[in-house]
Amino acid sequence: MTTKPAAAAARATVYGYPRQGQNRELKKAIEGYWKGRVTADVLRATAADLRASNWRQLADAGIDEVPTGDFSFYDHVLDTTVMVGAIPGRHRDAVEADALDGYFAMARGTQDVAPLEMTKWFDTNYHYLVPELSPDTVFTADSSQQVAELREALALGHTARPVLVGPVTYLLLAKPAPGVPADFEPLTLLDRLLPVYAEVLADLRAAGAEWVQLDEPALVQDRTPAELNAAERAYRDLGALTDRSKLLVASYFDRLGNALPVLAKAPVEGLAVDFTESAAANLDDLAAVGGLPGKRLVAGVVNGRNIWINDLAASLSRLGTLLGLADRVDVSASCSLLHVPLDTGAERDIEPQVLRWLAFARQKTAEIVTLARGLTQGTDTIGAQLAANRADLFSRANSPITRDPAVRARTAAVSEADARRSLPYAERTAAQRARLGLPLLPTTTIGSFPQTAGVRTARADLRAGRIDTAGYEERIKAEIQEVISFQEKAGLDVLVHGEAERNDMVQYFAEQLTGCLATQHGWVQSYGTRYVRPPILAGDISRPEPMTVRWTRYAQSLTDRPVKGMLTGPVTMLAWSFVRDDQPRAETARQVALALRDEVGDLEAAGTSVIQVDEPALRETLPLRAADRPEYLGWATEAFRLSTGGVRPDTQIHTHMCYAEFGDIVQAIDDLDADVISLEAARSHMQVARELASHGYPREAGPGVYDIHSPRVPGAEEAADLLRTGLKAIPAERLWVNPDCGLKTRGWTETRASLENLVTAARAVRGELAGERPART
Repeated sequence: MTTKPAAAAARATVYGYPRQGQNRELKKAIEGYWKGRVTADVLRATAADLRASNWRQLADAGIDEVPTGDFSFYDHVLDTTVMVGAIPGRHRDAVEADALDGYFAMARGTQDVAPLEMTKWFDTNYHYLVPELSPDTVFTADSSQQVAELREALALGHTARPVLVGPVTYLLLAKPAPGVPADFEPLTLLDRLLPVYAEVLADLRAAGAEWVQLDEPALVQDRTPAELNAAERAYRDLGALTDRSKLLVASYFDRLGNALPVLAKAPVEGLAVDFTESAAANLDDLAAVGGLPGKRLVAGVVNGRNIWINDLAASLSRLGTLLGLADRVDVSASCSLLHVPLDTGAERDIEPQVLRWLAFARQKTAEIVTLARGLTQGTDTIGAQLAANRADLFSRANSPITRDPAVRARTAAVSEADARRSLPYAERTAAQRARLGLPLLPTTTIGSFPQTAGVRTARADLRAGRIDTAGYEERIKAEIQEVISFQEKAGLDVLVHGEAERNDMVQYFAEQLTGCLATQHGWVQSYGTRYVRPPILAGDISRPEPMTVRWTRYAQSLTDRPVKGMLTGPVTMLAWSFVRDDQPRAETARQVALALRDEVGDLEAAGTSVIQVDEPALRETLPLRAADRPEYLGWATEAFRLSTGGVRPDTQIHTHMCYAEFGDIVQAIDDLDADVISLEAARSHMQVARELASHGYPREAGPGVYDIHSPRVPGAEEAADLLRTGLKAIPAERLWVNPDCGLKTRGWTETRASLENLVTAARAVRGELAGERPART
């Protein structure tokens, strides 16, 4: 089919780009700065080089308008906090003394000052730093970073568009500062915040910005009439400013719903809207409000969150429909490309034909440019690209990699009974306590221990052939011995083997499952300098052989205390991978669950009495709209129970979750039917313990008392105080003592001190409880 050229030339643009560099240069420079090996000037120069490289890559690919302000040393929401002057009181002295060190103190904390709380950016695996606001917050504009980056791009000859977190989303993401009543609503500060945004917009206009993008992804969630009224007021006031650039209000991750007519009527010059499958309703809704006459529409038709090639013909058809709904239609990804790796061209171990199914940031940029050209000049001008795209889509749809009849037969045969334990919790808990013999307030860790330089060197030596498998395994055994020995001496009750052999809690398993692809350079930012390489779930999933039994059995041979078997749950396997888009996620989750069920059974047969199946992503993957949640939570909790439902009553099943808002899913946590759950609680001051109590959660729980995402070592009394707070919500007979999360990213010095303090705190509180409560039986 041939399409006619668009009336106005469509521009190609993106909202953001991966920050780290091809070889994670930013990570290395920042961590070097923290360790004193890199100066502030060198760090800033590295960042400037990376920004220039990103803009050059985009411009060379044909992107007409590059973003600025999307780059960050740690987090773009934290950058916004700096921009609007909302520095928490406990960090002001540090920020005033040295802006860069103060910035990192807010992100990571210091030994004396706690960092900002961290949680997930909507339903992604990216973490942002939560703004802390109060009725006394005074906002002040500091546009220096945003102006400087715009000037850098303009000086290099690029057409550039600054990208800011919008004022409504910023306030909706914020929380009451510590000590402020929980019912305080940061959105009440909107009228105080808007003049600061007006000042920033004036500064950007003076620096040469033709357009400024204000991101409002919070508006794709269910919003109250009062919140929608706040959005209407915000963009009425900002739109009425005379000293500003043109405004492009962007949303992504889902449909806008009732927020769409609010933004469509706002006196702004453009909207950027997600038109990918998850937000397809935006197209009909936009038509229903009469389109955007006289305005610019940036159409997000290339999925910015997955790694599969775009169906160019389908996207062109959608773009053609949009042409009549706006004054001009430009082409983009659905969201920032921050959420995908940089370039498939760096991959050497993926079969070439399969590699053609994949599109990382550079490939998605090329797709955007191709679509813009086809929309502007007609499909005849991109005939070769359309033909190649059709061939690649056909190759994937018909590949034997994607379908395994045996796997599909097994999932089809699953019954409701397969996803149930043989006894209810109230009956099996006595058998577990008798088998384990644990004290009141039992202590444990979440799973991983520090990945030392020795472990990383051993892994690199094995890959390079400098040592053989036997030599590598001897190094891993030595590491496990050290971890077990330390835990015994520290006095922990339930031990872990430390996961020295694991490169990542998802990738390690994906590399041993059929249907999964691993990348060499597919790094994606999770938070700060923490980057992960999400596996690619490309086909039907099965487990050819045991994955963890050998190392768990070895660790148990070194101690008489119980050693937990450690697995990553099916929902987290999906959430922290790039999942196939050619079948429902529920079906992929069931396949992964059955593979894990086999592993759980083998661990139990090997004598493992405690098995932890981590699901930190259960809340993260919760749909943004309430109407979509019951279906998701139904298959997600079933997948967990399918993984664990086959064990004996006296085998204790643990799960773990971290850095998310748990209040929305307490019933789902209950529905998992795990015997023990450990959760992040240190940064949020035991909020989750109160949420569990409010729900009437009947099982055992370990709200964390040690924030592992900060280098600070909590004292024993600090941990004890958190325990006492937890005891106000959870009875001692059901309370565990543990860190917030795994210890992989921490050093041994702080780990030893923190865990020793944790055990000391548990013993102290046990002593306080002696004679007040019955012992665990």
